[in-house]
Amino acid sequence: MDVLSEVLKVVKLQGALFYNGEFSSPWSVTATSSRALARLVAPGAEHVIIYHLLTEGRAYIRMEDGTRMALNPGDIVMIPHGDRHIMENGPSTQTIDDSEQAAQVLAMRLKLCRIGGGGELTKLVCGYMACEPRLSQVFLSGLPPIFKVSIRNDPSGKWLENSIRFSVDQADASRAGGEAVRAKLSEVLFVETLRAYITHLPPEQTGWLAGARDVEVGKTLALMHRKPEQPWTLADLAKEAGLSRSVLAERFRHYLGETPMAYLTRWRLQLGAEMLGSTSYSVAQIAAEVGYESEAAFNRAFKREFQAPPARFRTQHRAAATKASRQLATA
Repeated sequence: MDVLSEVLKVVKLQGALFYNGEFSSPWSVTATSSRALARLVAPGAEHVIIYHLLTEGRAYIRMEDGTRMALNPGDIVMIPHGDRHIMENGPSTQTIDDSEQAAQVLAMRLKLCRIGGGGELTKLVCGYMACEPRLSQVFLSGLPPIFKVSIRNDPSGKWLENSIRFSVDQADASRAGGEAVRAKLSEVLFVETLRAYITHLPPEQTGWLAGARDVEVGKTLALMHRKPEQPWTLADLAKEAGLSRSVLAERFRHYLGETPMAYLTRWRLQLGAEMLGSTSYSVAQIAAEVGYESEAAFNRAFKREFQAPPARFRTQHRAAATKASRQLATA
């Protein structure tokens, strides 16, 4: 069973390609933080993941903590938590802060942007993925501040890169549906990158992504994510996974640091919180949807997790959303 697919079904990804750059060394650009980018490309989004696909030449990415990583053609680098970073190639030069020009860059709608000193060429396509942070936390929590994978290592990756390059090159042609195609390609690129990252995790790695890769733990996670409303017991999950209850609980703790039932409870409440903010369902309806036999039991568990009962949580969430919309409208 594919637990990552089950999670992504409810995460509601929203992505796009937004930058087509050709740089000639030496060059250095401070990339817009995800918070600043979100205000321009995905108003209302609570979390934005930024990524860069290097299609030609070479570059280096540097984080504020000093981490530096070399990029080669076919590499995609993800910044899942939105940290500010610098992209560069060549001797130290004046760094351009693209946050000051972000609105202009976005207005160009993927028109080729050229900067640099006239030396070695580097070509980059940049994109973002907006997601609901509460539900996305299951896989975001297992990701470092920065990581890269090469998508030229297999036929599907090569096809994806070629499709993205073609779509970006055709962005000026104003063909019907082009923006929707690029949004889907952005989403596929993000998922393919996660899949490649999971595949190459070291055997000793723990965390949600490593647990998802483990056959029995991954199957257990997929069952809970596919049917969270099911009245699962540890015995039921262990039987489905083909393990004893004690072995499943031990394996689950090894990867995720908690028992299967504790994880299921937390996921049900996260689903409930998302539904309170995005639907008009009654609290009783939501309680049933996420596997609670009574509204009272859901209320108690929800208040323990979020320090507010469901009705108050919904009111506070809607008030915050209304305030954010007004601020955006007057910005």
